[in-house]
Amino acid sequence: MVDLESEVPPLPPRYRFRDLLLGDQGWQNDDRVQVEFYMNENTFKERLKLFFIKNQRSSLRIRLFNFSLKVLSCLLYIIRVLLDPPPQGNKWYHIFWVTRCLPLWGLQVSVALISLFETVLLGYLSYKGNWIHSSCILYHGIEGNIWEQILRIPFILEIINAVPFIISIFWPSLRNLFIPVFLNCWLAKHALENMINDLHRAIQRTQSAMFNQVLILISTLLCLIFTCICGIQHLERAGKKLTLFDSLYFCIVTFSTVGFGDVTPETALSKLFVVIMICVALVVLPIQFEQLAFLWMERQKSGGNYSRHRAQTEKHVVLCVSSLKIDLLMDFLNEFYAHPRLQDYYVVILCPTEIDAQVRRVLQIPMWSQRVIYLQGSALKDQDLLRAKMDDAEACFILSSRCEVDRTSSDHQTILRAWAVKDFAPNCPLYVQILKPENKFHIKFADHVVCEEEFKYAMLALNCICPATSTLITLLVHTSRGQTAPWELFKQLTGTKQTLNREGQQSPEQWQKMYGRCSGNEVYHIIMEESTFFAEYEGKSFTYASFHAHKKFGVCLIGVRREDNKNILLNPGPRYIMNATDTCFYINITKEENSAFKNQDQLRRNNASRSFYHGPSRLPVHSIIASMGTVAIDLQDTSCRSASGPNLALPPEGSKETRRPSIAPVLEVADTSSIQTCDLLSDQSEDETTPDEDISTNLEYAKGYPPYSPYIGSSPTFCHLLHEKIPVCCLRLDKSCQHNYYEDAKAYGFKNKLIIVAAETAGNGLYNFIVPLRAYYRPKKELNPIVLLLDNPPDMHFLDAICWFPMVYYMVGSIDNLDDLLRCGVTFAANMVVVDKESTMSAEEDYMADAKTIVNVQTLFRLFSSLSIITELTHPANMRFMQFRAKDCYSLALSKLEKKERERGSNLAFMFRLPFAAGRVFSISMLDTLLYQSFVKDYMISITRLLLGLDTTPGSGFLCSMKITEDDLWIRTYARLYQKLCSSTGDIPIGIYRTESQKLRTSESQISISVEDWEDTKDTKEQSHHRNNHRNSTSSDQSDHPLLRRKSMQWARRLSRKVPKHSGKTAEKISQQRLNLYRRSERQELAELVKNRMKHLGLTTVGYDEMNDRQGTLSYILINPSPDTRLEVNDVVYLIRPDPLAYLPNSAPSRKSSICNTTGPDTREETQL
Repeated sequence: MVDLESEVPPLPPRYRFRDLLLGDQGWQNDDRVQVEFYMNENTFKERLKLFFIKNQRSSLRIRLFNFSLKVLSCLLYIIRVLLDPPPQGNKWYHIFWVTRCLPLWGLQVSVALISLFETVLLGYLSYKGNWIHSSCILYHGIEGNIWEQILRIPFILEIINAVPFIISIFWPSLRNLFIPVFLNCWLAKHALENMINDLHRAIQRTQSAMFNQVLILISTLLCLIFTCICGIQHLERAGKKLTLFDSLYFCIVTFSTVGFGDVTPETALSKLFVVIMICVALVVLPIQFEQLAFLWMERQKSGGNYSRHRAQTEKHVVLCVSSLKIDLLMDFLNEFYAHPRLQDYYVVILCPTEIDAQVRRVLQIPMWSQRVIYLQGSALKDQDLLRAKMDDAEACFILSSRCEVDRTSSDHQTILRAWAVKDFAPNCPLYVQILKPENKFHIKFADHVVCEEEFKYAMLALNCICPATSTLITLLVHTSRGQTAPWELFKQLTGTKQTLNREGQQSPEQWQKMYGRCSGNEVYHIIMEESTFFAEYEGKSFTYASFHAHKKFGVCLIGVRREDNKNILLNPGPRYIMNATDTCFYINITKEENSAFKNQDQLRRNNASRSFYHGPSRLPVHSIIASMGTVAIDLQDTSCRSASGPNLALPPEGSKETRRPSIAPVLEVADTSSIQTCDLLSDQSEDETTPDEDISTNLEYAKGYPPYSPYIGSSPTFCHLLHEKIPVCCLRLDKSCQHNYYEDAKAYGFKNKLIIVAAETAGNGLYNFIVPLRAYYRPKKELNPIVLLLDNPPDMHFLDAICWFPMVYYMVGSIDNLDDLLRCGVTFAANMVVVDKESTMSAEEDYMADAKTIVNVQTLFRLFSSLSIITELTHPANMRFMQFRAKDCYSLALSKLEKKERERGSNLAFMFRLPFAAGRVFSISMLDTLLYQSFVKDYMISITRLLLGLDTTPGSGFLCSMKITEDDLWIRTYARLYQKLCSSTGDIPIGIYRTESQKLRTSESQISISVEDWEDTKDTKEQSHHRNNHRNSTSSDQSDHPLLRRKSMQWARRLSRKVPKHSGKTAEKISQQRLNLYRRSERQELAELVKNRMKHLGLTTVGYDEMNDRQGTLSYILINPSPDTRLEVNDVVYLIRPDPLAYLPNSAPSRKSSICNTTGPDTREETQL
């Protein structure tokens, strides 16, 4: 019964609802007890401890009060000394007794009482046990006994300075007793240290060890001097009776080791005191200085802090890297500070590793020491981000370490850094570099992202169909010196005759001057209504605006963006009508805002037709003198010509009486009939082939989006696809299966030449190599077979992605193995793409990471001299080793030019190397500047992705090329070509890829072969003709120039005549070696080696003998050349062609022009001009 009554029955629902409404009113009649919980023990001692010690702000006030008391006691001692009358009589009496007035005594007693009480109270609160039971504590040995508190030096000094004053209260005769109150300076030093610690805790800042150590050192030095001054002055009361100033003078002279000797102690006690103080100083001060030096060195390593005041008054960006190399640092600084408006910015580097010695030397240069701050720390720590003031930064650049073997791990570190920065400073713009495309979706929140493998493989792919695309993109995204020096204007103002310091302008070679001058072109933007270049073309078509802006100002309008749309459209075509609020993107040597327009003649403002030119002879130019950090450029005449003038006529073509029509005008508004377009979705006009001309497979192609992507975040691209995916077994090139019996590339009988990619693994980035080569705008008959030569077998998910594309195969092998190269069809390949291997990244010496790739490519170059090899390297400095010839005079001259350009401060000193200028080699690190430039030009990444085909925007054009043949030379100039393309197909040319004969190459091997050919002329004509044809592969440049060939042979003859006389044995040996050299050249040895391996593998050698050497030519790029630039045969023109899917033509004319033309040696260019 009792148990039942003790149980508490549940309340009815109505009572629970009532309690909810009435709150605690229902508790008045209940027996329940309200309990309060405290953070600490609710005792008097704990409350005092909370106020005096634990609470940061109240503890800081107590420390400050204690420090003030100690300083006051020292001041009272000085006042007592100054008021003390000169001592007379017994000298020892004056050491123990002084004269102290009553008010001064009262003040000193009050200070002593307060100080002693505070010391005892803090000791009691700091003591863990109970003072009443101290005997039990001592007996049991409990931690925190009372003697630890009593024997502390601050407590002993407090007893010495306070207890005598308290005793004098009860014993008046002791009021004049000497008490060493000056020792309170050490207690003041101790209180100051505690006060600084509490100050750091109160404001929640990281304690600066460097600041504390400097404070301790200064306070220790002051306490030593003050103690010595007061001690000597008091002890000399029995001697010379020195004043405080005399004691100060003596201490300074003694501690500075000067020792004049005019003031010296006389009494034994004062001398002993000086000896003790000197010993103390010799022990204490070196220890303090050593700790300070150590902390200073540690601070130099860690970099210290970037102050909050600087962060709020200055602009800075933060660079986060895992390891900082000198090349990475200089590329960032040169590109970042190349823009005039960034000169006032500061760069804070946050790196977890210790600063490198080479980087330290660079940062000590005055140009960088005032603007670059190195902090050692991690982006994952909020303390380090606070040191870098990330929340106040204008931007944060996070770069991946590409030199690691495990690139996925490097990406993971980059992702964590990006997350940490976004969590700490959500409003800070992020510029992130990622290596693997599959990791890109983790950082989609970043403002700008550059995926290295995406850009790398896309540029390698476009290099195969548009030569030197990598060089074109690299030059566009770099800041050249050609647009940063206002030298022409300076020369006019000062009358100086010095030349402009641009890339290549000091070179005697004409191609280097043109190449260097055009490399200064960059992409700029401006609002149309604010532009002098484009404002007058409002309401006109894009093609009309682009052509006339180039005709009038020499600028190349390549793209536009609507005000209400974030997408950039490259060459939207003639049907796009320009609006005043559009943002125009153009290529020029400088931006319009930095240009001043000055015409030589009065401009005619009439509305006459400006649709075409009247001949190359009538091209007067007007000058645009660019000021404020730009250069002067000469542009074409802006005067209008009447439409009734003579039309451009073609030169007569032999017996043909017909003439080609003159160039049609570019219409203000597009006319459908005037644009030669075609419907790429139809397969009738582009692939009109007979059954005999069908490609080796009978599969029909469709156009659509790939059904499977190997990674998240890839942009969908309209491509040529198979109706049904082929089995995975059929993708293997070198092994037969149940569906086909082919075992090498030759057996397939491909109509077009191969594109071979040599890579270590089939990463997801390799998918971006295939997509541009299978884009919908490339005709079927121009699709090149793609062979992936992989060191490791690919994964199934990658094979599932590529099995939808036509003529894509893979083979497991290595470029180290000649048999693998021959099986994959290297002898009839158009391009060989060599990708840098990840396994070679971890070389002991950084620049040796490319060693294996360079040697392998050099072997390919020697074995297959006609093969177009495109190589990717890790370090741009290693480009000089590509196609290396030790005794090539021309290469040595280019090496000297590169050194001179680097001394002049060029950011692209390697641009004149022939392999880079020709687009046969590039380094992905050169695209790091793309991320840096996006801080100023936020559109550069989008434009680059559109040019490379990584992104496809509806209505945006694509990059392609066309080749100039002899039939097209009637156009004569680049300006007339611009008009022809705009008026016929709507294409926008942006540059020229030019190939010239290299006339100055006189290497040793070529001379020896030429001598051999010269001596062979004594034989019959048939044999001579046969030998000359056989050796044409190694001396094609000299055979094309008979005068050069004749001079080189005469030079070789003179060398042979000047050979000194040798002994008979030596002469016989030289003769034998020369005979062997004549009989068997190095080229023949290599050819025989390749033929023997082909025969051993059962491959035919047909086609290998016809391989020609390209060593007699050089190639380079002219970006947006001047309008009067003459066209030459074999020039390749870069075009931005409008999107064929943006509109459907009213009629489908018979199509002879290809959409995107390749420039391989055997590919026919069909763009008709």
